[in-house]
Amino acid sequence: MQTKKNRWLIALAGVGIHISIGSVYAWSVFTTPLQESIGWTLSQVSITFSIAILFLGLSAAFMGHFVEAKGPRMSGLVSTVFFAAGMITAGFGIQLEMLWLLYVGYGVLGGIGLGIGYITPVSTLVKWFPDRRGMATGLAIMGFGFAAMIASPVMRMLIESVGIPNTFFILGAIYFMVMLVSSLYLERPPEGYHPKGVMIDESTEAVSKDLAQLTANEAIKTKRFYFLWLMLFINVTCGIAILAVASPMGVEIAGLSAGAAAFMVGIMGVFNGAGRLVWASISDYIGRTNLYTLFFVLQIGIFAVLPFTTNALLFQLLLFVMISCYGGGFSAIPAYIGDIFGTKQLGAIHGYILTAWAAAGLAGPFIVAKIYEATQSYAWSLYIFAGLFVIALVISVFIRLDIRKLQQKNELDSVSASAK
Repeated sequence: MQTKKNRWLIALAGVGIHISIGSVYAWSVFTTPLQESIGWTLSQVSITFSIAILFLGLSAAFMGHFVEAKGPRMSGLVSTVFFAAGMITAGFGIQLEMLWLLYVGYGVLGGIGLGIGYITPVSTLVKWFPDRRGMATGLAIMGFGFAAMIASPVMRMLIESVGIPNTFFILGAIYFMVMLVSSLYLERPPEGYHPKGVMIDESTEAVSKDLAQLTANEAIKTKRFYFLWLMLFINVTCGIAILAVASPMGVEIAGLSAGAAAFMVGIMGVFNGAGRLVWASISDYIGRTNLYTLFFVLQIGIFAVLPFTTNALLFQLLLFVMISCYGGGFSAIPAYIGDIFGTKQLGAIHGYILTAWAAAGLAGPFIVAKIYEATQSYAWSLYIFAGLFVIALVISVFIRLDIRKLQQKNELDSVSASAK
């Protein structure tokens, strides 16, 4: 069935939402100005980001059913209102020097907008691109990864010219308009939609018939749901921990200067964003299961050798590959969910899975900070993360076996149905 909507513009609308809410990754731009202008401590300012990520995961889990029931346009509009209201409220919190209002605004309201906005275009794009699930979701989530690169210089310029509160008011208005226009264009494809002029090769793993068509509540009763949750949790825990300490770690291990380490962190942002599109697109050809196995094998090797990598160039190259796997892990998950649970309630299932992100956002930085305090070295953190990836690799074997068992059952059921 055909539709008047252009699926590539649907994808662009998804990017519009993600590039707005992804500005949360640029929160650190406000850290020093808030400390200097108001006198809040580093921990008081930094926890704002943690609250936002926590509510991202919680709202994605609890509002996933809302996204499926009301559709992407309505959920996109709800996300728009919450995220913009969060920015405006945060601006008033800073203007009035009320820390709790900043937490409520940016952390709670903004975090809820983040969670709903994150899953809204993803579940929709999987249905619009049955031939390229990975590429489509990677495109939208790439916007989330790249957003900080665009937002950071704009935020710095606004802070210097109009002050911190007005920066939040202006950005709130801009994000409201971008997200509003994007949300209004979003729409589910019609039943039985098939992209015009596109031949779908049913022989490939990535686009073969989905293993099942489960509701979210049915999905969480399966082993493969928890395998997938743990795989994402480990990938995000290790990646987000390294993001938190990449600069000082580069100075300690590879002898980078402070300036070179800061530049390296900026380049890591490029690989974080690009990895979301590139790896997800690759998964359309090699399959999601093979992609995650590749992620874990690569990162076992990377984390095992990083403590001994004193060559600055090699150290940075290894980190760039690692952070691309971190980004790719986010973007390939929605397509993986579609493969093994179907698209009936993909948004709701994706929301449940994203609680792994909320948990990892707390666990990763905590683990690396505590280990460093105890050992005064980042080496032990890297060894532990290598060990976690060994566990993730084992889990990827378990999910592979579980999928194979279900495929065999489906084949037997198909043969039985044909015989009748």
